[in-house]
Amino acid sequence: MKNYSVMLVDDEEDVINVIIHKIDWEALGFSVQGYAHNGLEALEMAEEEQPDVVMTDIKMPYMDGLELAKRLKQQYPTIKIIIFSGFDEFEYAKEAIRLEAEEYILKPIDATELSEVFKRIKSALDKEFDEKQNINMLKTYYQESLPILQENFYTSLIEGRVSESYLKRDMMDYQVSLEGSFFDVVILHNSISLAPEGINPVLITMSVRKLWEEQMEERWKAKYFSYLGNIIIIVQMETESDVTQLTDACQVLCRLSKRVSNATITAGIGKPVSSIMSLPKAYEGAREAISYRVIYGRGQAINISEIAPERNKTPDNLKAEPVDQKLYAVFKAIKMDSGDSLDMEVERYISEEMPVNPSIQDYRFFVMDMVSELYRFIKSNHIDTTEIFEKDEDPYDKVQHMDKQELTKWLKSVTHEIREILRTSRQDTTKGFVSKAIDYVRENYSNKDLTVESMCSYLGISSAYFSTVFKKETGKTFINYLTDMRMEMAVRMLLDENEKTYVIAEAVGYSDPNYFSYAFKKKFGVSPSRYKSQQNG
Repeated sequence: MKNYSVMLVDDEEDVINVIIHKIDWEALGFSVQGYAHNGLEALEMAEEEQPDVVMTDIKMPYMDGLELAKRLKQQYPTIKIIIFSGFDEFEYAKEAIRLEAEEYILKPIDATELSEVFKRIKSALDKEFDEKQNINMLKTYYQESLPILQENFYTSLIEGRVSESYLKRDMMDYQVSLEGSFFDVVILHNSISLAPEGINPVLITMSVRKLWEEQMEERWKAKYFSYLGNIIIIVQMETESDVTQLTDACQVLCRLSKRVSNATITAGIGKPVSSIMSLPKAYEGAREAISYRVIYGRGQAINISEIAPERNKTPDNLKAEPVDQKLYAVFKAIKMDSGDSLDMEVERYISEEMPVNPSIQDYRFFVMDMVSELYRFIKSNHIDTTEIFEKDEDPYDKVQHMDKQELTKWLKSVTHEIREILRTSRQDTTKGFVSKAIDYVRENYSNKDLTVESMCSYLGISSAYFSTVFKKETGKTFINYLTDMRMEMAVRMLLDENEKTYVIAEAVGYSDPNYFSYAFKKKFGVSPSRYKSQQNG
């Protein structure tokens, strides 16, 4: 049985003790987390403890129960509020209803009645919890999300980002069936420049996709998804030679697309592969086929095996690398992994990608491609290249004269430098707004309206993120930090300036001198006057 936490709020400690001892909390599925003597103290405790239920009196000093309930509902919408009072007044009850309080109970509190109240609240909390955890609801949500998950999976496949060791698990999770003996990729490119005016290109693309799905899904067990503005089709075949029939079918559909959807569709068809893990190679072939549309014309099927067979001699069982980004694993290690992992990925990249016994021209193309990918990564992460390379340095000119060992050392140095810049940038961002918040508190602690919400509004970030990071960086909640700052300033004024308590209270952000004295005593164990006499004595 799930146990829920309760916080009690009343300025009369005798009342709290009665409530605590009258109820068998454990049997009801609750535990008393703590108690506060007024609304302000309860707010501070709520930030720390996050109770499930707050039971509060109405009439209290500093902040009454209705204001407390309002503030709690604003900050913690799921919290359950019980209001109890010695005043049987309609206005109080009406306000309690407006604040969505669970119950409005009159004193003296009857143990049986209160137990029934908590039973009802327990049922409501259990229902909310079950709904969040309900397997059937999760399954429904999963089924609704499945098309998007499947498209993401297909994208990962052609980009080479699916690990072979997790392939079966991922296919099971996403309910994907790819059981053919051979696989191929078809790219459908819509020539927008040839589309009729006044028709949304997105609608044309949707019409084309529906047409192709109806005609191809059964014969080719086709899987469709969108990628980089094109429609991508993964097809399954019994034999490698089936690609000829596939090309014919695509040619028919290209013509049909023109007639039915008024769309000029070019179908690029890659070279068939015998492994799902080799789909990036099939995709790359389809991309190359699409590029030949400028020679062979738009609006037809182009099979790369037919127009450039000499380019497809490499066995399809070679390890596929991420399309257009052979340094993908290196870049991932820069952002996510340790320095050792980064070195390992750099060594792997050089070992697997650097040409063996290359000509001078081949080697130059290799280093040009490597430097270009590095440059794109640096710019996409908003890093000034002068932070990595010297002002007038030409990285390409520098590396093309290096041997394998020197190139590996250079690439490790550069990637570690990028990693450190990104890591420092993340830390600076976090520490930056925490430091800014601390400075703001030092300058504005006297503002009685200074709250977590006003601080987050000033910083332009969410309160949830701010509260988490602020406590992680300072070891205190924002409210505790603000209170400590105010008390520190109050002690200085008390000892150094000999000011009256009410003057000090206002100067450090307390509109109520009595609550200031209460908070001071809670912090130091004695009243302000007593503290002063002890220090001077």
